[in-house]
Amino acid sequence: MIKKSNILDFLNEKGFFSQIFSKKNLYKHIQQKNIRLYCGFDPTASSLHIGHLLPILCLKYFQEFGHTPVILIGGATGIVGDPSFRASKRPKYSRDFLQFNQICLEKQLLFFFNNNNCINNKAIILNNYSWFKDTSMLFFLRKIGIHFSINNMIHKESVRKRLTEEQIGMSFTEFSYSLLQAYDFSFLYKKYGVTVQVGGSDQWGNILSGIRLIKKLYQKEVFGITNPLLTAFNGEKIGKTGNHTIWLDSRKTSPYKFYQFWINVSDDDVNNFINLFTSINIKKLNTIFSNTNDINNLRNKKIFLAEFLTKFVHGKNALKAVQRIIYFLFGQGSKQNITENDCEQLIQDGIPSVVFNNYLDLPHVLVKTDLSTSLNQARNMILSGAIRINGQVQNKKDYFFIKSDFLFNKYTLLCRGKKNYVLIFWKI
Repeated sequence: MIKKSNILDFLNEKGFFSQIFSKKNLYKHIQQKNIRLYCGFDPTASSLHIGHLLPILCLKYFQEFGHTPVILIGGATGIVGDPSFRASKRPKYSRDFLQFNQICLEKQLLFFFNNNNCINNKAIILNNYSWFKDTSMLFFLRKIGIHFSINNMIHKESVRKRLTEEQIGMSFTEFSYSLLQAYDFSFLYKKYGVTVQVGGSDQWGNILSGIRLIKKLYQKEVFGITNPLLTAFNGEKIGKTGNHTIWLDSRKTSPYKFYQFWINVSDDDVNNFINLFTSINIKKLNTIFSNTNDINNLRNKKIFLAEFLTKFVHGKNALKAVQRIIYFLFGQGSKQNITENDCEQLIQDGIPSVVFNNYLDLPHVLVKTDLSTSLNQARNMILSGAIRINGQVQNKKDYFFIKSDFLFNKYTLLCRGKKNYVLIFWKI
């Protein structure tokens, strides 16, 4: 029989832990019964990003071991804004903006947690606005604020760093954030029996505040777990960096772009990411691919990683669509497999594309799409078999496009070699 505490060994082996509060007692606690644990997500965007995958997977693994995840949407804390390790003040968000994001996050998180066979321990989704909206300031200051020392709060690393920046500083609103998060933990403990909080390593100070508050209010020990922030081998933070955020919502980052992100991770990162993000043990995966050379080994691992995460985040149908697009682009499949939505998605994803208003011959099209620098070069490439139309080699040097080359009466994929392609949109 598998011990309930083995979830900690399993996750530790995969590299899920940055810090654990009272590790020995947490082992005992999990051995005694199925627990409830929670992680909070503030609705500062309409989607989570890949930096949230570790806490999501952490809770999901606990769920698969029989425990109950509690998902907390920060309807109230999102209004305040978490200042932890931020170099600038958070922007003020409108109520409508936050409410829209709350609906989006709830739908997104339900997909991850309640689409499995965990019937008896389905995820519980709550919103902390439901209890903060009726909490008076006098109650909060008298019953909660009294347990917090200003001396301790200003010496927290995340606070201290902000206070040393004269031009930025920290508002009282932001300074109070850790009290709100601590109260969340105490409320969830009292009303829902939650005994473990999970968060990123930047949340360690806030988690400890909640643990100490529960100790003072109820004289009970609860626990905290932090996951490491997602970084590449070179130390660069992954997930949300300016305009290059990889979102978990297909409307913000398409499944194809999501897949390509994982295919293009550094060779130095692939083993670590497989160990972190997939359910397979990296030693087992090395055995599976041991008969291939190093280059193919790495490529196969990246494909495995990309397929696993695309299916987990977007579902099997989205993965199939990605595979159709890949086969279509790189000449491994036929045009019969592609759908009109796939073509539209490629254009949205920024694939090189061009619009033509009249029929043209192939050499002129190659020049106009920058796949060739001259008509002579274009004809030579055609004769050498380097040009494909919708995945099929075309070697007639003066070939003229016809209606049957138009997918869905408007698209043609033109490829030169393996990696150079243009999607033509015919407006005829």
